[in-house]
Amino acid sequence: MRTLSKELKKFVGEKVTVQGWLHKKRLLGGLTFIVVRDRSGLVQVLVKDKDEVEKLRGLQLGTILKVEGLVAADDRAPGGVELHEVVLHVEVPVEFESPIEIDKPLSHESSNLDTLLDYRVVGLRNTREQAIFKIQSEIQRAIRKYLHEQDFTEFKSPKLLPGATEGGAEVFKLDYFGKEATLAQSPQFYKEIMVGVFERVYEIGAAYRAEPSATTRHMTEYTSVDAEMGFVTIEDIKKLLSGIMHEVSDHLWKECEAELNMWGSVKPILPKEIPSLSMAQIHELYSAATGENTVGEKDLRPDEERWICDYTKENMGSEAVFVTDWPASEMRFYHKTQDGKPEFADRIDLLFRGLEMVTGSMRENRYDVLVRQLKEMAGGDPESEGFKNFVAAFKYGMPSLGGFGMGLERLTQKMIGLQNVKEATLFPRDINRLAP
Repeated sequence: MRTLSKELKKFVGEKVTVQGWLHKKRLLGGLTFIVVRDRSGLVQVLVKDKDEVEKLRGLQLGTILKVEGLVAADDRAPGGVELHEVVLHVEVPVEFESPIEIDKPLSHESSNLDTLLDYRVVGLRNTREQAIFKIQSEIQRAIRKYLHEQDFTEFKSPKLLPGATEGGAEVFKLDYFGKEATLAQSPQFYKEIMVGVFERVYEIGAAYRAEPSATTRHMTEYTSVDAEMGFVTIEDIKKLLSGIMHEVSDHLWKECEAELNMWGSVKPILPKEIPSLSMAQIHELYSAATGENTVGEKDLRPDEERWICDYTKENMGSEAVFVTDWPASEMRFYHKTQDGKPEFADRIDLLFRGLEMVTGSMRENRYDVLVRQLKEMAGGDPESEGFKNFVAAFKYGMPSLGGFGMGLERLTQKMIGLQNVKEATLFPRDINRLAP
């Protein structure tokens, strides 16, 4: 019967069988130590018998082993125990030397990033690399838990669409049985449609943006956390996002302490209610502090995003901030303007630790206004295949509604303290990378 490495402390003084990968091999004072990795962690194995040591001759890291041995307490070993008096069974021998040293921390310096990603299929076996994606998995679990507690229903939207319906970022086009199709930039239309069904919905899924950007924050494929709800205001969206950020932070530092410690991660400073600043306020504060005049600009510069998060951490006790009062001239056709302030879109962005995490807004729910904005702002035809089903949902009744899209990899990056979003992506896709 197989015992996992994390369970071994319960069997001190007993014989057990573990199975896993040969993770490390070393000689120390004439003794042979190996480390075996399974899904739950590492176990150190002392191999003294010459016949057992001989079984390891010529074998490389990654070899699949079954180890029968006696569990002995040892505070110096991983997990506080190691295996003695062992018998080794080589189940799958590996004779090829690994191109990277998976038993040591891998460099995440920008100069080494391509190498890190080129050998991803092996490098992910490194326990420190694994930690990133265990944390990411727990982020998703925390978000799902919180949204279900808020009465949201999860759904899945199609990723093959009849056209570039959302506008904005460029789209990937492909042949679809003689017709032109595109990959979905987001589930935007579908989550709005589903408000008319369940009122509160969310999806965690892939999104595709054909943006020719080679930066530390952009990818052509990423995981988007999208939520939409009816009978709400922009303040309700802020409240929901504040709740999500707290849930994720508290959950991670409860469930992933060991993995976070591997990266020296620090729990974020977040007040109960994340503060808000208008874009104009941020421009003024930044311009006054740096001498770089951004007053009147219609967006925030990346360096402004970093600066304002430092400012709010120091002056407002928050590493996150909502940006409000976005120019209506920059909004999408399905966005809504603010009541009494039509020059502004009813939109927020959430910045966290210097990076945009979320774009959220209220949506235009009045059928006649939506159709007019579609024609005037996007040049769209409400009878076309890409729009007719979307506008139909509003034709037959839709309440006030709003929602957001959040990048899962960006959130992972900033919770851990990584420098590039690709570090928080299993197999990144950008303008230069389509493999592995």
